[in-house]
Amino acid sequence: MWDTAAEALRRWSILTVGLVLIVGGFWLGQMLYSADRTKPQNQTVSAEKSPPDTGHQNAHSTPPDQSAPRANADPQRATSSPSTATQTAQTASKQTAETEAPKPAQAPHDPQMTPTPAPTTSGQAAPGSKSPTSAAAAPTPAGGDAAAGRLVFRKCQACHSLDAGKNMLGPSLAGVIGRGSGTEPGYNYSPAMKQSNLTWDPPTIARYLEDPTKVVPGNKMPFPGLKTDHDRADVIAYLAASGAGQSAAGTSAAQAQPAPPASPTGAPPPSRPQSATGDDIGYIADAKYTLRSGIAEGRMVYIGVGGAIEGKINPVLTASEGQVVQLTLINGEGAEHDIVFPDHDTKSPRVTGKGASTTIAFRATKSGDFTYFCSVPGHRLAGMEGQFIVTPRPSPQTVVEADISREPGDLPPPIGKRDPQTVRVDLLSVEVEGRLAEGTTFGYWTFNGKVPGPFIRVRVGDTVDIHLKNSADSAMIHSVDFHAATGPGGGAAALQVDPGGEKSMTWKALVPGLFVYHCATPMVAEHIANGMYGLILVEPEGGLPHVDHEFYVMQGEIYSDIVFGQHGSAEFSVDKLLNERPEYFVFNGSVGALTKLHPLEAKVGDTVRIFFGVGGPNYTSSFHVIGEIFDKVYNLGGMTTPPIEGIQTVSVPPGGAVITEFKLDVPGNYTLVDHALARMERGLLGVLHVEGSKNPDIYNGEVMPGMGH
Repeated sequence: MWDTAAEALRRWSILTVGLVLIVGGFWLGQMLYSADRTKPQNQTVSAEKSPPDTGHQNAHSTPPDQSAPRANADPQRATSSPSTATQTAQTASKQTAETEAPKPAQAPHDPQMTPTPAPTTSGQAAPGSKSPTSAAAAPTPAGGDAAAGRLVFRKCQACHSLDAGKNMLGPSLAGVIGRGSGTEPGYNYSPAMKQSNLTWDPPTIARYLEDPTKVVPGNKMPFPGLKTDHDRADVIAYLAASGAGQSAAGTSAAQAQPAPPASPTGAPPPSRPQSATGDDIGYIADAKYTLRSGIAEGRMVYIGVGGAIEGKINPVLTASEGQVVQLTLINGEGAEHDIVFPDHDTKSPRVTGKGASTTIAFRATKSGDFTYFCSVPGHRLAGMEGQFIVTPRPSPQTVVEADISREPGDLPPPIGKRDPQTVRVDLLSVEVEGRLAEGTTFGYWTFNGKVPGPFIRVRVGDTVDIHLKNSADSAMIHSVDFHAATGPGGGAAALQVDPGGEKSMTWKALVPGLFVYHCATPMVAEHIANGMYGLILVEPEGGLPHVDHEFYVMQGEIYSDIVFGQHGSAEFSVDKLLNERPEYFVFNGSVGALTKLHPLEAKVGDTVRIFFGVGGPNYTSSFHVIGEIFDKVYNLGGMTTPPIEGIQTVSVPPGGAVITEFKLDVPGNYTLVDHALARMERGLLGVLHVEGSKNPDIYNGEVMPGMGH
């Protein structure tokens, strides 16, 4: 029996030992694997919960806003493996080295590197601080191209100088790297910027350039930021290479705070209120909104169209007490809708059918927090209701973008009687980012920094000695074509000037009249659409009859890549130009140029002469002054035939001009328009403000506030 058992044991011993070895191996391997995973994790946790003295030592080796936020931002990544922990330490070390010894021509690469915010009195982070999550969402752009940055910086140079101590509309950017926010001597910063406690190092600048108002809430600068990472990197590299320190690039543009007494050209600020309320300005609504009905979030709603309310559901609408509100309602889905402002006794007609629309205008007669809604039964309950906030009085407005609009009174005096002579004319082509509308800028191409170019005045028989210089900062070749000149290209054939160059020529003024001049470099229409046009008056022998006021007004079109009313930095759209679909129509270069910024001023009894031209490049104008009749019109700008008289509206083609004269008999506001009146809704308005005693024999009616003449 024992022999049998022993034999059986010998047979199974090999299998038993094998099983023991296999099971033991699995157990030992599992133990080792678990230990390998657990050990680094415990090390990381202990590092995160290090005693105070260890944390103090770490603070000297790594900036306090880098190591901890890195671990908190993504704890899973921080504990995943020993190699990751090592890489994190190496990256932090690299960040420290870049912070202490920055490279002058490139921004740091690490998206997590952010400045340490100084604590505020409330104990909260300063406005410029960001959470680790938001910092990761706004990576610092990598090394940029300084040459490309020079072109990007044109968006900034109208407001900022690279010369030490030269504050313009915005503060000087010289030595901005390492400088604290709101500390440039002699510059009037906003309270938000003064209190932001930022230090302008490259990563802070990059975040600020991406979204200035997000980094410094309450900052009044409307500049919305540069659109792309490479633009931000390029402009930082350019400023660094230009000796502005490690450059706050276009940031500075964002940093620009309103300096109340100054304008880019040093011109005094307009004396009249810029807010169009009451009797101030007729035919102009103070607040304009467009809403479209639709279905969103499973309910009926109003959806904002354009500007700051674009795409917002039941957006908050605002106005100030006494202001005129214009609202357009578009039917977006086909059901019947209207809009009601019950606290202001206003109700729109109903719009039925997809695409139908209606527009209402009313005055915000009282301040408070009100509602608007659809009165069609059931629609308000279904979701069509929003908030309408009316503040007690308009907040003061300050134009902080570079004003490229030429003032209508900026023209030389009449020549009168004199013999023919040689007249030297100097033009400088300048490409500059300037104000297109409130909160919107555009890359203008200009003569002498303004739109239109300077008003040139000579007499018949004069020899014009034209000198055209192209700014070294220009990206394009520029030229000038005078419609008053006789010869190839109107002079443009001899005046194609490269950036940084200068050319000259002479031509003789043979025919009296008012003529357009413009850039004539291919694509010619693009150069004109971007602002390169002006007027030259060739006076007849003996000059023009005396008038009390002469004004200079030109009409143009803006073909921007962003839609009308949208805030931001607009760029030129060649597709819209070729399809003749401008987003803006403007007098003297920008929306509000002749209303909010530089309205025309005169008095009852004055005689007025308007030199009016159309730069275009595409649309004919039906020039009209609402409430006036032109006593004399030098049709198409010609002076070799007598003027026509008693004219209501005059047609002026692109590249054409007209001279109108009239006497002012009644006080009030007279509105300059193109009588293709839909263009008013795209910015085309001007105002002639006339002061003086009433004349009931000519006009005996009470002018209602906001209702024009």
